[in-house]
Amino acid sequence: MQFSILIPTWNNLPLLKLCLRSIQSHSRFEHQIIVHVNDGSDGTLQWVREQGITHTYSPQNIGICLAMNRSADLAESDYLVYLNDDMYCCPEWDARLAARLDEMGNQSFMLSGTLIEPLASGNACVVVANFGTGPDDFDEAGLLSAAPSLTRADWLGATWPPFVMRKRDWLDIGGFSSEFSPGMSSDNDLSMKLWNMGCRIFIGAGDALIYHFMSKSTGKVKRNNGRRTFLNKWGMSHSMFDRHYLRRGEARSSQELTLEDPPKTLGFYLDQIRCSIKRRFS
Repeated sequence: MQFSILIPTWNNLPLLKLCLRSIQSHSRFEHQIIVHVNDGSDGTLQWVREQGITHTYSPQNIGICLAMNRSADLAESDYLVYLNDDMYCCPEWDARLAARLDEMGNQSFMLSGTLIEPLASGNACVVVANFGTGPDDFDEAGLLSAAPSLTRADWLGATWPPFVMRKRDWLDIGGFSSEFSPGMSSDNDLSMKLWNMGCRIFIGAGDALIYHFMSKSTGKVKRNNGRRTFLNKWGMSHSMFDRHYLRRGEARSSQELTLEDPPKTLGFYLDQIRCSIKRRFS
């Protein structure tokens, strides 16, 4: 099983080196790695060239959406994986994702790994355990020792990296939408495009663990108002989409694979009304 792993990076060379080392050390399979270098003035561009790493390049930061779309053009595998440069792959991460693919058959899907994060953010899909916030204080040995005990049940509502999806689906929906540049809410938009295409499989693999140092690039970029763009584009907030359609964070039952269209409950209609009002006055 081979993935084409797409990694956008923006002057985070120590993190990028750590990310790539984790892929090399902890993957069961050989993968194609494609890095998009934004700016690269910290030595990243020179380093990836010296290492012979397949890459694309932009002299300025063009954000996640365009970086991913450019790097995806070089993908050779039938499966694309999106990783951020501030992520560290734990042992067997790829094998555990690949094991889920047999369930999918010939259906469209979005399959995510499970993030381990050092700080609680209210995200029901992540595991909170602090092994450092960057390369300087990263407790790598502690993470590797603890990882087997940090697995959790599979969950519903996969949408953000690390995710794997079919390249054919990526091409059919046109990858990331440029109106979400540099990237806020682009993951939600990608999932909505998949949903509208007919995809009903959005699963997080609870034992495919990735440590996330958290917002090492988004913390220094001028953010777009992705929530407003999503609302105006789709007529609902992405929180409504997450809650009623993707059921994000709910535990996946052993027999559950595909999601159903949401029931039109009172809560659904109330959220619909709230979104309509917000859209009118946005």
